[in-house]
Amino acid sequence: MVKIMLCCSAGMSTSLLVKKMLTVAEERGMPVEIEAYGVAEFDVQFPRYQVVLLGPQVKYMLSTLSEKTASHGIPVQAIDMMDYGMQRGDKVLDYALSLIEAAH
Repeated sequence: MVKIMLCCSAGMSTSLLVKKMLTVAEERGMPVEIEAYGVAEFDVQFPRYQVVLLGPQVKYMLSTLSEKTASHGIPVQAIDMMDYGMQRGDKVLDYALSLIEAAH
């Protein structure tokens, strides 16, 4: 099972994107766990996931959050602003999968 964490200011704005990503994964017959969390929950939640994607509003925290996940081998990257804004669940899911692939 693929485990993807999305992270934004409060975990709210990424919730719709999570639903779209889950729909795409279901259409592909791909077993996934995708959850959205606020940055306040980052330290507790990230070890359970294979990749962390950041919403545009917390992109400025990328280097800080990457340092926290480095020892766990968990990639952290920002979601493309256009894919986020257009709620392209397929593109964001593919991006997450490519980051997991590159990390292993």
